[in-house]
Amino acid sequence: MKRTTSKLPLLAALLAADLLLLQEAIDASKTQRLELPDTLAIGPESVAFDGHRVKPYGAGWTTFAYSPSYTKNNCDAFSDLPPVATESSCGRPLSLRFHVESGNLYIADAYMGLTRVGPNGGEATVLATEAGGAPLRFTNGVDIDQVTGDVYFTDCSTTYTRAQHQMVTTTGDSTGRIMKYDPRTDQVTVLQSGVTYPNGIAISADRTHLIVALTGPRKLMRYWIRGPKANTSEPFADLPGYPDNVRPDGKGGFWVALHREKYELPFGLDRHLLAIRIGADGEKMQEMKGLKNVKPTEVVERDDGKIYLGSVELSYVGIVST
Repeated sequence: MKRTTSKLPLLAALLAADLLLLQEAIDASKTQRLELPDTLAIGPESVAFDGHRVKPYGAGWTTFAYSPSYTKNNCDAFSDLPPVATESSCGRPLSLRFHVESGNLYIADAYMGLTRVGPNGGEATVLATEAGGAPLRFTNGVDIDQVTGDVYFTDCSTTYTRAQHQMVTTTGDSTGRIMKYDPRTDQVTVLQSGVTYPNGIAISADRTHLIVALTGPRKLMRYWIRGPKANTSEPFADLPGYPDNVRPDGKGGFWVALHREKYELPFGLDRHLLAIRIGADGEKMQEMKGLKNVKPTEVVERDDGKIYLGSVELSYVGIVST
């Protein structure tokens, strides 16, 4: 009589291994809040730490930098208009990143392009408003190679501005670009064009590739900047929601802020997916869940275990202790 070997124990072992890879979900339903000053109202989309000046918790907010047109256009004056109505003239920072050695802060401004502020802050200097002969219409994500100083950034669309961001998704616009700014030559190079809604961008821990969040397609893309695959791109991970900024998690992987889940129901439990941690090879490592009114645009993890949440719709920066 022929004996048969059951595959159930093997299947159970494989499932157990997969479950072990996904760490316990982080509960962000209760967070500390760093409330913005009343004059700023809402919208701390991005959070950056310079690595030099660390103030004690509770020290409060001070103005560090402002756009080149801010003073000229009297942007600090009270206005009854919604912020989106004045963004094109006053600027709208969407991503921040410090170059640690120089202390320079690079800013991806949706309307002003790529800008930079020195270590002492002040008025931003415009570095680029066009690339490859086409204007930067919707500058969004930025990250820096801390060794070379090269700055990588995205332009979501050459057709639509931030005020028309919903059109980028609904039309399937694929005019986005990935670019590099060389601070030594002051030159901008288009690395890849024809990208569908490139939003956040982050350089890998080994500096061989970039991870780019594609908002409309709900995916991460990998663009190789070094090695045998240099100057090519490939899919990296599918996502359960619409990503915004992506940041290194300090462990070789990345935190991806999800502004909205793929299937977001207005009823049911007041809880949804805020962000997801993706491993160095594109595997899903950990989820962060919280209240539905929290729609993060950036998740930044620090060495002390605290995670900072930026959001374009909230009046505070959230702090989650893990």
